Amino acid sequence: EENYMASENFNQFGPTFQSKIISSLLSDNKFIQTISDILEPEFFDSDANKWLTKEVSKYFMEFRKAPTLEVLKIKITQMDDEILKVSIIENLKEAWRNVEATDLEFVKQETLGFCKNQVIKESIMQSVDLLEQKKYDDIKVLIDAAMKAGSERDLGHDYIISLEERLTSSVRNTLPTPWDSITNVMDGGLAGGELGVLVAAAGVGKTWCLQSLAAHLVRQGKTVVHYTLELNEAYVGLRYDTVFSGTPTANIKFHQEEVQKVIDGLKGKLIIKYYPTRSASVNTLAAHLKQMEIQEIKPDVVIVDYADILKPTAFYKEKRHATGETYENLRGMAGEFDIPIWTASQANRSSLEEDIIDASKVSEDYSKVMTADFVMSVSRKVEDKIANTGRVHVIKNRFGIDGITFPAEINTNTGHIQVYEASTQGGKQAQGKMDNSEEFLRKTLSKKYKDMGGFE
Repeated sequence: EENYMASENFNQFGPTFQSKIISSLLSDNKFIQTISDILEPEFFDSDANKWLTKEVSKYFMEFRKAPTLEVLKIKITQMDDEILKVSIIENLKEAWRNVEATDLEFVKQETLGFCKNQVIKESIMQSVDLLEQKKYDDIKVLIDAAMKAGSERDLGHDYIISLEERLTSSVRNTLPTPWDSITNVMDGGLAGGELGVLVAAAGVGKTWCLQSLAAHLVRQGKTVVHYTLELNEAYVGLRYDTVFSGTPTANIKFHQEEVQKVIDGLKGKLIIKYYPTRSASVNTLAAHLKQMEIQEIKPDVVIVDYADILKPTAFYKEKRHATGETYENLRGMAGEFDIPIWTASQANRSSLEEDIIDASKVSEDYSKVMTADFVMSVSRKVEDKIANTGRVHVIKNRFGIDGITFPAEINTNTGHIQVYEASTQGGKQAQGKMDNSEEFLRKTLSKKYKDMGGFE
């Protein structure tokens, strides 16, 4: 096992490349900082380069910067081995000549890749024993640590001197929602690395709302991946047909040409991927996103419909801990791929008859959505379903105010969803319908009764 490890070294890269590794170590503090834990002096062919690597690392550990030529000269004079001295001085001159080379970025990238792979190989070797002992979780910990090896150790944001940088980087690269009222309170929408959650009771239209969010971005030329864990791909596709065309799902077959025309006019890309309930974990989704990266498809936003029915990555006695972890992992995935993720969460049954679902209604499960950056609820009572209305309430908002409620029009027949500021014309109409909902319900039922020619 040891021999196998030792057989891998920088030999394959040739002497000039190795000299450029030394050049990079002497000229780039960030590179030493990133690679110092995983760069073994043994990887080099010559004793001189081995010595230089050791000294640079040692000096960096103490002073957090690369040694100057002055420092190295002093170290060299303290040596006894005259032959080694001569070759170190030669190598150092060569490395210094290469400091201006134009391909150092490439050298650093290759070297880092090589060293990381050695660490991963090493941990795979160690995993064999763990595999025999059936310690699967330990293997994951080991491999995860290996994957993190050689990742950049950024010391953080130097506050005092960085106002300019803060102002530039505080500009979130946001993707809007279809509803201006919501986009405004979110300060532009959701940005990469952020998680948005939509809370609603069963049958209220979580999927329709998520699809509205997605459709709005596809119309703008964005690439959207919609993971569905409840409805199959074709069915979700049909519902998108409805959202894009306004034609009820059952009638699409009669209006195929018009619907096709609408779809052909879309600027973006939509990929729908189905995993049966509880068969996919966040890791499954991440693996799929990686696969897409390999095929050079870079999604702008991910929809997960919906988080509660993802498979937990570990076993928990309490279900809410498992879902809590799922939300954390989803947010982690948003960060890893630097994309916004929208998902939904099931509110408890008692919320079906509530006017507004606020934090207390999601109470026992509130912890699960706590990691999200933005949480909004959609509530619809029986009369709302008949009047095509609903209320959207902002439960949590990392970007602005929360605790605010908007009247909404929600027609799950045509996929039309609109969220209004209460003071606007549309807002007043929707609110009016809701205020008179009992009356509206009575009228609708009596109209149905008349249409059927009475029941007598």
